[in-house]
Amino acid sequence: MAQTDPSYKDTEVGEEYQAQAPALYKDQTYTLDGPPALGGDVVTAHEQRDLKRGLAQRHVSMIALAGAIGTGLFLSLGGAIQTGGPLGALLGYIVVSLIVCAVQFALGEVAALLPVTGSFVRHAEFLVDPALGFAVGWNIVYGNWLSVPTEISAICVLFEYWTDLNSSVFIIIFIVLTFAVGMSMINIYGEVEFFFASLKILLVVGLILLGLIIDLGGVKGVDRIGFSYWKDPGPFVEYIATGDWGRFLGFWSVMINAVFSFAGVESIAMAAAETRNPRKAIPKACKRVFARVALFYILAVLIVGMLVSSDDERLDDDSGTAAQSPFVIAASAAGISAIPSIVNAVVITSAFSSSNQALLAGTRVLYGLAIKGQAPKVFLRTTRWGAPYVCVLLQTAFMFLAFMSVSSGALTVFYWLVDLVGCGVLISWIAILVNHLRLHAALKKQGISRTELPWSNSWTPYASAAALALSVIILLTNGFAVFTKGGWDPASFVSAYLDIPLVLAAYLGWKFFKKTKIVALEDIPLAEVLAAARKEDELYELEKRGWRKYISFLWD
Repeated sequence: MAQTDPSYKDTEVGEEYQAQAPALYKDQTYTLDGPPALGGDVVTAHEQRDLKRGLAQRHVSMIALAGAIGTGLFLSLGGAIQTGGPLGALLGYIVVSLIVCAVQFALGEVAALLPVTGSFVRHAEFLVDPALGFAVGWNIVYGNWLSVPTEISAICVLFEYWTDLNSSVFIIIFIVLTFAVGMSMINIYGEVEFFFASLKILLVVGLILLGLIIDLGGVKGVDRIGFSYWKDPGPFVEYIATGDWGRFLGFWSVMINAVFSFAGVESIAMAAAETRNPRKAIPKACKRVFARVALFYILAVLIVGMLVSSDDERLDDDSGTAAQSPFVIAASAAGISAIPSIVNAVVITSAFSSSNQALLAGTRVLYGLAIKGQAPKVFLRTTRWGAPYVCVLLQTAFMFLAFMSVSSGALTVFYWLVDLVGCGVLISWIAILVNHLRLHAALKKQGISRTELPWSNSWTPYASAAALALSVIILLTNGFAVFTKGGWDPASFVSAYLDIPLVLAAYLGWKFFKKTKIVALEDIPLAEVLAAARKEDELYELEKRGWRKYISFLWD
């Protein structure tokens, strides 16, 4: 958004231009110092008028951290050790961390140029094909409709660790809480996620330190473990097959599962149009979030591989509570009885945080689709404080699917619905990488230096190409186990692959009915967008005040 009007203040549009709403706000891009431009491909009149820029850079960073550090980090690492062994699991997470690095930087470069609601969904329409934006967008919306009730169901299971109270009570409580967060001002949402992300970070750091202390024999009465489990039963585990091939399949299986552990990092720019100074805040958040998330996961996998043997029968626990956490297993063995309840409590907040993030991503993508005419215009309605309430109400209706978890028969149907978008995170990552490669191809075609971008790095086009190739391979092989002898399972096959033809059908369907075409590289209006980016003033001072300057290393 270019800004020259002195009457512009914080989240409000300048009064002089607000009076011109009938002319300026008709589904077109809007700049304060000029007429509508580019047909809604960058920040639109709807976003300028109806949404509020309430997210600071610390919110953006911590929202992404909160999404990426999910229940998997606390509960599922033991399964990775079982499948790949300590070294196989570590290598699997390192490889996926490198893919996440490429995805984060690719998203950051494009989002800095196009800071719009819906993030890479809208980027796909601008840089690739409107049909791709439609297909990926509705895939994300549907996936997030089901993610929230899934997280609420997980919360009910976690409460079973302490109480036998009927799950319906917790379902109602968390539906109300999630709805309240969704309907609140965006800065309140940012503060809620900031708080939960801080809790997660404290627990992760605490568990890593505790694990290291236990491993080195720092707990009275517990012998030093060191790397003994790397020697016996060994650094790798044979999975499905035997020998080197079996050890490779173990590593590959861990890598596939690690992708879903990192799900959420791609939502960092979903609310770009509600972020203060997004061209500065989002790139900074992308750089910092990748480093911290990768560090947390890699250190956690390393420590777990030192603490627990890959053939430990306690890792077979699939209760979904803190009891299955390898950190809890090690702490209990060391006689530290308080750890299970602490872990269970923070995992509950983690699940609630993930449901909030799914609500944000689902509603903002739906809002972005409505802007582009790919969803009904009713979804553009917002409260006076900028919450897209119709989008929130629709997603809240899907939260009641959590009641299906109360019945075993209905739960089976619910999981089948969830499985329809089982590989959605990989499809999103692929879209982000394709967008980035198209941007650089268009720059080259139009003779524009990549240094003209608000944020760019010389190595990212090569990283995006490599990450794209690897992501496609993982997408096509993520269900390889069902094709092995005796491994066929219909539910696993559906979860692994059905989303691919669904997205292709949506893409081809919209392309057929709307006669869309892949945007020619020379027709992408980069010069106009770059000119608008250069003219944008520094509207927000991101200085650190008070207590924040002492802990801002977490997000700065």
